[in-house]
Amino acid sequence: METSKVFNVTCANISFAGLLVQFCIFESAIWGGAKLSDLLELVGVSHHTAITSLGGKHAEFTSIDQCPEENGGPYKASIPLDQATNPAADVLLAYEMNGEVLNRDHGYPLRVIVPGVIGARSVKWLDRIDIIEEESQGFFMQKDYKMFPPSVDWDNIDWSTRKPQMDFPVQCAICSLEDTNVLKKGEVIVAGYAVSGGGRGIERVDISVDGGKTWLEASRCQKSDVPYVSCDVTSDKWAWVFFKAVVDITEDSTIIAKAVDSSANVQPERVETIWNLRGILNTSWHRIRLQIAP
Repeated sequence: METSKVFNVTCANISFAGLLVQFCIFESAIWGGAKLSDLLELVGVSHHTAITSLGGKHAEFTSIDQCPEENGGPYKASIPLDQATNPAADVLLAYEMNGEVLNRDHGYPLRVIVPGVIGARSVKWLDRIDIIEEESQGFFMQKDYKMFPPSVDWDNIDWSTRKPQMDFPVQCAICSLEDTNVLKKGEVIVAGYAVSGGGRGIERVDISVDGGKTWLEASRCQKSDVPYVSCDVTSDKWAWVFFKAVVDITEDSTIIAKAVDSSANVQPERVETIWNLRGILNTSWHRIRLQIAP
């Protein structure tokens, strides 16, 4: 059955080791295609199947894209079978993006969209799908995108001790302002996006203009004519939520945004508390430093 849904595709919030990204890279679009759960049902794997009669527990996606990390072999990733066969998980075999045929850069002619997890599992240029017993042994499942404790470094790392990262934490970013801004005293609009993995809604976004001493709650929306309610049927659970607050700035200030999701998960205050070797999942408070014009 053909379907269209609004999904985010997100990187793994890499910001201090490996790739250097100030905050998360997001792609939000209306993806059109067929649900993977429906396709699997057509070939005999029923909805909500966690393990097949032959012991298959994972759906592996293999791309035609060849990469040096695989020694010239194809990019591949997998998700648990109970996620692949769950219609509510909305895993999509996409051939359209924003009402148009998928273009080459975004995975033409067919790609996987796995909402609510890091984008490394949404394989582009799809070649085949296999039902396998163990999770994919591809490089980007086994030797990248894993979160290690602070005690692990490049000398003692053992990739086999951690599971591949799937879900991602609650996060937000201010998009209306930059550190370089020099403003006049007065009202300033603080606006941006918030999102959480696993389909969790955004319960609130808090804004501070004094470095975190005091806070005010921002308004939230997804659709201009529909009030946003976290986890309501009218909300797009896989899409970002926009926030906005109007604040009064009278002096040089550090503006902070932090989000809280529907499971009461809160962004950590500082990156130092969640440091890890690979640098993934840095979802600490987003800070913008503003200067007041003389």
